[in-house]
Amino acid sequence: MHELIRSFACPDAAALADLLARAAASLSGTGYAGLVRVDPLRETAHAVHVHAPPGDPLRVRPWLAGSGVLKLLTTSDRPVRLPRDVPAGEPGFLAAPVPLAVREHLRLWVAGRDFGDHDEHLLSRLATAGGRALEAASGLDAAARLLRGVHAFGEGHPAASR
Repeated sequence: MHELIRSFACPDAAALADLLARAAASLSGTGYAGLVRVDPLRETAHAVHVHAPPGDPLRVRPWLAGSGVLKLLTTSDRPVRLPRDVPAGEPGFLAAPVPLAVREHLRLWVAGRDFGDHDEHLLSRLATAGGRALEAASGLDAAARLLRGVHAFGEGHPAASR
């Protein structure tokens, strides 16, 4: 039972989110990527993970917080693409919904250049794969919690001592 619980409890959602963001940054060739969580009522959004080059040369972190893009992500079920405008401080941005069966809404984003249809297609596919992985990790974690309960209640059972 202990081995089964350990194998189910292996996935680390934070590490998986970091890997997903790094993969998106690598895929886009920008160094910038992350995840945004939108509340179930679609009223607020906040960055839950941001991957940026050291020193954040394009200042994407403050741009995310102050640009209004997070509010835009609360209202959209489709990919969001914003053009790069260097004089205005717009880094270029692309976000794709991460399909999840849970009540939260998650967006995978990349920033740092102008993005086209091909970029949107690739990011959407990565977001879909990432959503499946995040749900699988969540499901395995839930299964491990259930098994811990089974193990705890089973310790006093006569068959457990055999």
